[in-house]
Amino acid sequence: MELLITIILLLLCLLISNIVSHYLPSIPTALTQIAFGVLMALLFSEFELELEAEWFLLLFVAPLLYNDGRHFPREELWKMRASILGNAIILVLLTTIVGGYFIHWLIPSIPLAAAFALAAILSPTDPVAVNGIAKRIHIPARVLNLVRGESLINDASGLVAFNYAVAAVVTGYFSITEALTDFTYTFFIGAVAGLVLGLLIIMIRFMLRKQGIQDVTFHSLLQVLTPFLIFIVAEEVLHASGVIAVVVGGIIHSLVSERTETMLAEEQVLTENIWSIVIFILNGIVFLLLGLNIPSSIVDTVEDPSLSNWLIIGYVILIGVVILGIRFFWSYLFSIYEFKTDKTKEIEKPSIKHTLLVSLTGVRGAVTMAGVLSIPFVIHTGQGFPERSLILFLAAGVILFTLLAATIFLPYLSKNSGAAEMDDEDLLIRAKKKIMLSTIDKLYLEMNEENSAAAYELIDEYKRRIRQLNQVERTEEEETNFNAMVEIRLRALKEERNYVHQLLKEDKITEEVFEIFEKSLDYREEILSTNVQAGTKFLFGKAMRGWKRFARKQRGTKLDRREQMRISKEILLDSMKSAISYLEKWKESAEKKQLVETVILEYRRMVDRWEKPTASFNEKLQEQIEELRLGIVDQQRAAIQQMYEKGEMNREQAKELRRFVNYIESATLYEYEE
Repeated sequence: MELLITIILLLLCLLISNIVSHYLPSIPTALTQIAFGVLMALLFSEFELELEAEWFLLLFVAPLLYNDGRHFPREELWKMRASILGNAIILVLLTTIVGGYFIHWLIPSIPLAAAFALAAILSPTDPVAVNGIAKRIHIPARVLNLVRGESLINDASGLVAFNYAVAAVVTGYFSITEALTDFTYTFFIGAVAGLVLGLLIIMIRFMLRKQGIQDVTFHSLLQVLTPFLIFIVAEEVLHASGVIAVVVGGIIHSLVSERTETMLAEEQVLTENIWSIVIFILNGIVFLLLGLNIPSSIVDTVEDPSLSNWLIIGYVILIGVVILGIRFFWSYLFSIYEFKTDKTKEIEKPSIKHTLLVSLTGVRGAVTMAGVLSIPFVIHTGQGFPERSLILFLAAGVILFTLLAATIFLPYLSKNSGAAEMDDEDLLIRAKKKIMLSTIDKLYLEMNEENSAAAYELIDEYKRRIRQLNQVERTEEEETNFNAMVEIRLRALKEERNYVHQLLKEDKITEEVFEIFEKSLDYREEILSTNVQAGTKFLFGKAMRGWKRFARKQRGTKLDRREQMRISKEILLDSMKSAISYLEKWKESAEKKQLVETVILEYRRMVDRWEKPTASFNEKLQEQIEELRLGIVDQQRAAIQQMYEKGEMNREQAKELRRFVNYIESATLYEYEE
């Protein structure tokens, strides 16, 4: 029961942390989740959830890396193979050796072998945290692909180096020959295991289909279980690298499914939906667990009277700077080598700014914490592992240091970087907006007297999606248009208010009906008041209207509720028609006539909806919406193909957009079956 409550509590914290990140976009979600984990550990001292390193790698690292292997752009992986392998193997060894000597020199109480172990486990990068930062700033695609590609391999190389360094401390024995031999074995046998097991599982799925087992839920579950099966066989049976095995397995799955499973659309949609939920949960819980373990891992060090808190914080900063410094020098020297040996002339000239971007994206994370927590308590002599608590503190501190450094400095370095190169996510956002705008134009053409209510519903839905995308990325021109739209809507609202005030002045409505409209208009105006100037005007106007209501005495008798609703509806329609009339006249002299026309169409849609209330939620309306939605799917696919042929997007982006359209179509056609 306690385990179940713990899992539910972690999931609740995961949801809350994502809500917090929505309102605080400048703080990466990973950092928010670490903070929640620390808070949980401090508030609930009895709250414990300890996982062995092997369990952590199986439950979290294996599925996350398998999913990365499934989706990593293979063309980019191949083009950047030299950089990726250099960072994943040579840089890991450099970090282990140079970092280890520096840590031992800085803190002599940590033996050299233990210092090597700490430096080795600090070498793997964590792309999950970087992805969170990349959602709010522009990081060049080449930099992101590099850190994602190296993370597929450096987890394995870092863990192997770490395990050998720990073994040297525990047993007092170390052989460089055995270490290199074992590393070669675990790496290549792990890759072969991933290849063979990945193909074997795909063959099993084909055989099951031939036997008539076509259930999409069954096959989707088998796909989700695949990384766990590959990891267990590679680690427990072959004693190879399960991390490398699941990465290769993910790439093999992607290659085979791309050529043989294009017709299994229902299974692909279901599997991707399941994976999106699994990855969302695992990514979040990894950082929550990281935060949960930080207090317990640093308590012994903080309580040690021989070490001052400022001294150990200084150790963390110095080690973090050196670890990132090693990455900086390696990246700069390797970029010079790549530039000079590049025959295609595609690689840009090395620069300090680009190298700093590559260095700061090397954030440390979950694998580092999982490895360092697996350090044994005693060695072969029966004594405690030397400076174990201090090593735990330093590892946790460096993780936070790299995360904070990336959060603070990457936004400054990414300004105006790659101005000519638009980020893949930005391209997708703009392409989606273009598709939805063309869809709206198509809906206006398809609109007639019979389906106008359904068409307006769909137009409103697509406009909401465009507004959501505008919140992610809004250019200066779009920001100006947005503010202009707010001003136009406020003008129309003011005309509605004037109309209702005139009715009250002429005693055509009661005070009770007037109050209803005042509250409704206040609410709508409050929503529109998104800037300081409009907000100030709204508050001042609301105060004045409140004073006038207080000054007036209640007049007339209360009407029957049904009669009151009938009158209110008539007044609402007349007030909106009055606003339309006002906007039509004002449009002639307005600067942005198209925006005024957009607001007029919004009002006409509302009038149409209120004049046909029986069509609001009936079966006929839903049928019309479905017919229109399916009718415009071809328009959306044509728009995607047109943009692809014009070179406005690459093949992967076009596939992503087609997938986006397919989801909409499948949701429209979906009917639940027992």
